[in-house]
Amino acid sequence: MRPGGVPVRADDPQGPGSAQPVGTAEQVERGVPGVPPELARYRATIDNLDAALVHLLAERFRCTQLVGHLKAELDLPPSDPGRERRQVARLRALAADSGLDPVFAEKFFAFIVAEVIRHHEAIRDGQDHD
Repeated sequence: MRPGGVPVRADDPQGPGSAQPVGTAEQVERGVPGVPPELARYRATIDNLDAALVHLLAERFRCTQLVGHLKAELDLPPSDPGRERRQVARLRALAADSGLDPVFAEKFFAFIVAEVIRHHEAIRDGQDHD
């Protein structure tokens, strides 16, 4: 991310310090030859939603890192199966209410929780490099 919140292209050979910003999702899709305008608008919306998901996940992991440090300080285990079960039930219900497949929501949550537990184990074992 460049100053001013301008994103950097993932395929930029010079990396984050180079001078090629990504631009908005709509600008990127509008520049693709042969893409109908309506499709470009849908894709731009999807790209914006993907960006929001990435930012939300980053914020979630910042918070779970704090939880991991607190658990290590309090000598609590990295995982809490009871909380995980309650969260799965809550998220499955939210998914169903939102028109999202609850099985998919559970799989997505399980993937995130596995990564969080891995982080908490690393923090507990002194391998955290924040």
